[in-house]
Amino acid sequence: MLLSALSAVLSLAGSAAAALTYKGVDWSSVPVEEKAGISYKNVNGAAQSIEHIFRDSGVNTVRQRVWVNPSGGTYNLAYNINLAKRAKNAGLGVYIDFHFSDTWADPAHQAIPSGWPTAIDDLAWKLYNYTFDASNQFHDNGVQPTIISIGNEITDGLLWPTGGTSSWYNIARLLHSASAGIRDSRLNPKPKIMIHLDNGWNWDTQNWWYTNVLKQGPLVSSDFDMMGVSFYPFYTPSATLSSLKSSLTNMANRWGKELVVAETDWPSSCPNPAYAFPSDAKNIPFNAAGQSQWIKAVANVVASVPKGKGLFYWEPAWIHNANLGSSCASNSMFSNSGQALSSLSVFHNI
Repeated sequence: MLLSALSAVLSLAGSAAAALTYKGVDWSSVPVEEKAGISYKNVNGAAQSIEHIFRDSGVNTVRQRVWVNPSGGTYNLAYNINLAKRAKNAGLGVYIDFHFSDTWADPAHQAIPSGWPTAIDDLAWKLYNYTFDASNQFHDNGVQPTIISIGNEITDGLLWPTGGTSSWYNIARLLHSASAGIRDSRLNPKPKIMIHLDNGWNWDTQNWWYTNVLKQGPLVSSDFDMMGVSFYPFYTPSATLSSLKSSLTNMANRWGKELVVAETDWPSSCPNPAYAFPSDAKNIPFNAAGQSQWIKAVANVVASVPKGKGLFYWEPAWIHNANLGSSCASNSMFSNSGQALSSLSVFHNI
């Protein structure tokens, strides 16, 4: 089965996707799984450190979420510095995803960290100092991230309520401060700074958001280098590959920023999906071969767009949370025993 799926992956290889600069995965929860007793294995069943499994499978960059002061310390700065050192030692680039919260930040959750001020002047200054200090800590520990995202899926703003969409000025002010802290840090070379929204297939959402925030004044085009989007197929049939291509093309033509699909997944098992899947993905199976087809298809979309630079698969190794927030049984690229599925090898070909 592994060999036949791998053959299917190789047959999908095309010239367009070979242009991608960033071929990545989010591995934020790997230490959590290792602490729970998971030992990872490559596609041949041999035990191997997961960073080397990723590298040998064609991954060149890993994504890590950073929480400010989480309970128990998981995903905090120290946790991420240690994880980033592992990536660096394996020859992988590091993409840091600041959530600017003590817990999950996404379109439904953007809580100000405990102890942080709420007045806009004080909060903007706190955010500058936070990104400045965190960036310096990465530098001082020998890690130079290649990408830093200033917020995670901030379609409805960040650091609520101060940075909600009831005040686009506040959003712009906060993002400018976050960017300035990174730019002023000792990191050298400077990382690419990303703004990340969800629903990358929806041009109306992307256009509404960037038009509103960029006309405020504090956030200027030079404050960021990349636009990241989330693109998931299992929440709405509207998330077609063709709509993603249209949206990213419009974004490239309007703003000229580098573009990355910062999060995507495909099920290795989905017996009871809650929503219909997109029409142009209905023939992709819910298995390892289907994961390969989906990743290849998304990679081809990104590579076909001006300044399309990369793709990141969200948390493929989080075995104990294998549904990854979807109604599908599993979106993991590892079996329950920790062995890599054949789909992981698709990164060689994108």
